Amino acid sequence: MPETTNREGERRGEREPPHREAAYFYGLFMRGHSLEQLRRDIEVPDKVVSRWQRLWRHEPHCRRRFEEILSYRRQVLAIFNTLVALELTLSHLRQ
Repeated sequence: MPETTNREGERRGEREPPHREAAYFYGLFMRGHSLEQLRRDIEVPDKVVSRWQRLWRHEPHCRRRFEEILSYRRQVLAIFNTLVALELTLSHLRQ
C-alpha cells in the first residue's frame, strides 16, 4: 500500500523529503563516491540559476516552481554536508 501512495505523490509532482534525498547521496559517499562530485550533483550551478532568473522575467508563473526547486536542493545539500561532517568527526574519534 505505501508503494501506491508514493507513486501517486510522484505523479502529483511531490518529491521525497530533503533528508531522504540527502541520505541517498550520503550512502553514495559512504560507498566511496567523490565528496566534491556529489556536492556538484546536488547543488544547482550558478549558470543554471542565472538562466532560471532570466526565465522568471519572461515567464513569471514559473518563478515559484524554480524557487521551490532551488530551496529544496539547498536543503538537501545542507543536510548532506551535516551528515558528512558528522561522519568525518566520528571517524577521527574512532582512531
